[in-house]
This record gives sequence, C-alpha cells and structure tokens, in this order.
Amino acid sequence: MTTTERRNLRTGRSYWLGRRAPRIAAQPLRKDIKTEVLIVGAGISGSFLAEALCETHRVVVVDRRGPATGSTPASTALIEFEIDTPLVLLADKIGRRDAIRAWRRSRLAVTALAERTRRLGIDCDLVERSSLYLSGDILDAEGIAAEAEARQAAGIETEFLSRHALKQRFGIARSAALLAFNDYAADPRRLALGYLDVAVSRGTEVYAPVDVTDIETHSGGIVAATGAGHTIRAETIIFCTGYERPLFVPGRKHRVASTYAIATRPQKRRLWPGPCLVWEASDPYLYVRDTPGGAVICGGEDEDFLDPEARDGLLPRKTRALEKKLARLFPELDSRATYAWTGSFGVTSTGLPLIGRVPGKPHCWAVLGFGGNGITYAQITAQLIRTELTGSRDPDGDLYAFT
Repeated sequence: MTTTERRNLRTGRSYWLGRRAPRIAAQPLRKDIKTEVLIVGAGISGSFLAEALCETHRVVVVDRRGPATGSTPASTALIEFEIDTPLVLLADKIGRRDAIRAWRRSRLAVTALAERTRRLGIDCDLVERSSLYLSGDILDAEGIAAEAEARQAAGIETEFLSRHALKQRFGIARSAALLAFNDYAADPRRLALGYLDVAVSRGTEVYAPVDVTDIETHSGGIVAATGAGHTIRAETIIFCTGYERPLFVPGRKHRVASTYAIATRPQKRRLWPGPCLVWEASDPYLYVRDTPGGAVICGGEDEDFLDPEARDGLLPRKTRALEKKLARLFPELDSRATYAWTGSFGVTSTGLPLIGRVPGKPHCWAVLGFGGNGITYAQITAQLIRTELTGSRDPDGDLYAFT
C-alpha cells in the first residue's frame, strides 16, 4: 500500500552526484509522532517549503528514499522566470490578464529565490544569467517578435534580436531570438539540501526512508500511516512528491513525460558570449547552460511517455542526438558527453503547475506538474502555502488551484 505512485525517476550518471553536498541528518521513524505540518518529499519543493514554514510551524519531512535523491539530481537547474508556454500562447489558453499574472509571479519568484538563497548563505553555485530564447517550430521570427511585444507590454524587460543581430552577438544562425535578464543557474542538489539544512537547524525533523501508506482525515487534521507501522499525526499534510502523483489527486490535468541531458568536460576555450542560458521555442526544445567549472550542460530530446525501461533504453541514442545538436548550435565546443542521464517530469496543458488543497481531502495539499520550471515553481509553492497556512490569502492562488 502507498499513497503515491511509485516510479523509477531517473537513470544514468548525473553531473550533480559527483559534487559534494551537505549531509542531512535523516533518521528512521521508530515511534508514533505528532507535528503541525507533515511534508511528504524531501526534494526541491519539500526543502523550500520546510524552510519557509519552520519559523511559524512545527514541521516534519519524510521521504521514501532520502533527501534530494529522487528527481532533484536529474534537474539541469536553469532557474528561469520564463514559463514553458510563451506568454502569447498562454494568453490564448487562460486569457491575457491571467497569463500576465502568471508570468509576473514567476518573475517575482525568481527574484525572491535568488535573494533568499543569498541571505541564507546557501552555497550552491548560484549565478545570475541572461536567457536567450531562439525561434523554433512553436514561434518563428514573427512569433518571437509578437512575444517580445507581449512581454514588454506586461512590464517584462526583453530585447528582440533579428537574424543579423543574433548572428553577430552570439554566432547562432536562427531567424530571431529574445534576450531576457535576471535568470539564474545553480547546483540543484546543493540548493535543495542547503534549504533543508537551514530548516533542520531551526527544528525541522527529517525521517527517511519513510513511506506514507495511508491517510485518515478528521476534523482536526490527519493521521498518516507508514510502511513501518508507525503513525504521524498532523494538522496539515503536503505532498511534495514531484512526479510520483498522490493517488487521491485527480490526474486528468497532469501527465508524465521523459527528458534527457548530458554534461561535457570543462571547455578549453571561452563559451558563447554572455554567458547566458539558451533554449528554443520548439517542442521538444533544446536547452543549454554552463557550469562554474566551464562544463556545458545540454538537455532536451523529450519523449511523451513515462515507461522507465523504454526511457532508459533510449539513453545512448539520445546522448548522441544531444551531442550533435550541441555541436550544431556551438561548433567551437567539444560536445562529447562526460555525463549522461535521463529522468521523468510532469507537465500540464498550460505549463502552469498544480498547487493547492486537494479537492475532497481535508487538510491535504499537493504540488505537481512543474515541467521545465521546477525550481521556480517550488519557490511559488513555498510562498503560496506559507501565506495560506499563516492565515492570509495568496492573490495568485487561483492560477494554480486543482479546481
């Protein structure tokens, strides 16, 4: 028995697992316990949320594997405010007003995350980057120009680059691009563990491996049963289980797909001008970033399925495809992969996540469908749920609600 789906979330050799990271004092659960907030999942979203809530609530975090050992090491950690769905297309899906609200909230979330990470003193190689968005099969040059106009009208600073300007400044042959500002990149594993470490220093308890197998709700909260036979009583339970959806959460707005990534050896020559994050207005899109050590991370080649065996079987072919695409985009780079990995990720039809109370399940919250903006949406999750649990109302909560 379990309350969430079980998935093989990633395979291969992740770049981040070769880097040192904080050790979190996770302990086995050997008795029944009680808390105010129970967070299920100790990845990016669970860690951010634990840090956000630990000053106002007693918090317990549990994870069936261990802190930051699920999908977190599979992240490529491009921390962008730009949503997977372009502003002009999101406006067609949910209306212009709400689309602008969603983009502005992402912009604010990235700014807040960078500032909070610095103030907490978390060492995670956080670096500021511009973001270069290339024309592709979703937005051609005309579409890119319209996207620039829509962003500027929403108060989001963006620079349109013509074919000539793009070639001259970045050496890339595409019909057009957008240059955005004040995005970030980081080491996702150290970022998550850094936040969780801060939460632990403030009294948060972390238990792993612990599998929540059943939940009973009552007027005052919940009782969570665990696989080891112990129980956890809490006023609120929040499922931050990423791409393992809670079984009681409606799945019609959410699906799981597969993505691939490589990392090169440190480059001997200067990387592309900027430096900046690079991605495409395509489906699936290619995305590229650098690391502080001069390596290049490149991802994409997404597949619209979640079968782990099929996903993993494609890793060698997808690795070669990413090497070739990276070489075409930046011929001066050594595009050979030193690391290659694959993982699952959740998506929604709008590109917006699902964050909120679970319909028909009192005292239960869930977050899922983070797509390519996992770290940005994890920050919005922490902000939104902290606001709601401290007695206020988040003005953008309706954008992400399950109903």
